[in-house]
Amino acid sequence: MATRQRKQSRVRPLLLPAICLLLLGYFGYHAVEGNYGHHALQKLNARETGLTGELAQLKDERLALDRRVSLMRPESLDPDMIEERARRALNVARAGDIVILRTIAR
Repeated sequence: MATRQRKQSRVRPLLLPAICLLLLGYFGYHAVEGNYGHHALQKLNARETGLTGELAQLKDERLALDRRVSLMRPESLDPDMIEERARRALNVARAGDIVILRTIAR
């Protein structure tokens, strides 16, 4: 009985490196473009920056409103504030006041 010798395949030694390159490409693509990839991280950072600015603006607005509310508490009533609110609610002015009429765009 004679032993058979096979001819060396040129493709077989390249098969494992080709599979490794395909896997590396797949994972590399998803590391950049995937749901949790680099581009998604950049979008989240941009959104965080925008929301941080909006939060700072809302905090400033809230502080201003808190200051105005504290002026209307019974222990610290400001007569000028009461007069301003009453005149605005009743739509009246004193004789010496200068009135500027504005049109409200709706």
